Amino acid sequence: MWSTKPPGTAVLPTRRRLTFVYGTSFAIVALMAVACSVGLFYPKMLYPTNDQFRSSFPTDLVNLLGVPLLLGSMWLARRGSLVGLLLWPGALLYLLYHDLAYLFGMPLSAMFLLHLVVAGLNLCAMIGLVANIDGRKVQQLLTGVVAEKAGGGVLAGFGVLFFVGAAYLLISAFFKRITMFPSEVGLHATDLLMTPAWIVGGVLLWRRKALGYVTGMGLLLQACMLFAGLIVLFVLQPFIAGSQFRLVDVLVIFAMSLFCVVPFCLFVRGAAGKRLNRL
Repeated sequence: MWSTKPPGTAVLPTRRRLTFVYGTSFAIVALMAVACSVGLFYPKMLYPTNDQFRSSFPTDLVNLLGVPLLLGSMWLARRGSLVGLLLWPGALLYLLYHDLAYLFGMPLSAMFLLHLVVAGLNLCAMIGLVANIDGRKVQQLLTGVVAEKAGGGVLAGFGVLFFVGAAYLLISAFFKRITMFPSEVGLHATDLLMTPAWIVGGVLLWRRKALGYVTGMGLLLQACMLFAGLIVLFVLQPFIAGSQFRLVDVLVIFAMSLFCVVPFCLFVRGAAGKRLNRL
């Protein structure tokens, strides 16, 4: 059973057992695998228009990256890894991002309801997980060893940048009566909803607050994975939509991603170097 740790396992800084979070996360993995598989094997049935197919079919592939990410973080946490515990909320947040983009950009359907259920489970799992992590213990362990200024500054900076960009595009489209594809509206609306978490988490990490240490690694992971997913989309678009491969765009996205990758790696290195008490 996942609630029973083997002898010698490190004692994670949690307030109580994470049985509910494990169960909810497994349910998310199962439902997400079903949703992505249906989208991959029956794309024309789910995405009847060309816009829906071009935007959602490769997104189903990108979503699948989150499944091993979530399972991997759960397995590491199960083994008593502080890194796994702090990566776990980020894996959930990565999957939630794509769920919200689908909900904002797609019409009501059976798949819409499935993604709605998965989004609800994601929220429950994240709240339950973050609330059960002992922030003060994590703060004591990681203070001064995870490059707080770099990680917090990157999160807050990118959060403001993407929030302002999404708001500008949506407001401009509204007042200038520019027609946007539903998938574009969904992505911009999701950025408006999700990026404040980057801003708040970044400021808290910069100021070395307990909640900043609890959420910092996960937020940086989500940022890195969103950049990685965007690169995958650019690579897949020529094969799926017949569009031209934009090498310059891929290189620009890759260069931007390094601003997240470097502080993320520093955070992981600092957390991995901390030894925890063992059973």
